[in-house]
Amino acid sequence: MDIYDRLKEMGLELPPPPQKGGLYMPCKRFMGNLIYVSGCGPAVGEDTCTGRLGVEVTVEQGQKAARNSMLNVLSVLQSEIGDLNKVVSAVKILTFVSSGQDFFDQPKVANGGSGLLAQLFGDHAGLPSRSAIGVSVLPGNISVETEALFEVRS
Repeated sequence: MDIYDRLKEMGLELPPPPQKGGLYMPCKRFMGNLIYVSGCGPAVGEDTCTGRLGVEVTVEQGQKAARNSMLNVLSVLQSEIGDLNKVVSAVKILTFVSSGQDFFDQPKVANGGSGLLAQLFGDHAGLPSRSAIGVSVLPGNISVETEALFEVRS
């Protein structure tokens, strides 16, 4: 099934690619068919999520933030390749979770992003290898930031 049809069925649409926040490339292609997407936060339109998990933010809010971060990642990827149906595999994601000192559920939060990939691309192509780490602070006090590596067709 077409990725854009799946997004529509889920009641989702890709936001415009987020503005760059520094001196970097939003994504880089290497080895021909691999694309690394720089870290993206959870702001989608007016919907954002700030604060630390386990302090001001719940796991459920964090999962939505991780999903929105992944929507931003996919938007950046689409701007590079033109069509998300060219995705062969979500290879790897790294999810940073702004966490209170006693918060240990970073993997549950990251499920919001990796779950979206599985829903869109299927378990085999969509479930990446993954790391989820807790950090004390993220830029702009965002709750979640995700970076990703994808294999694509030419």
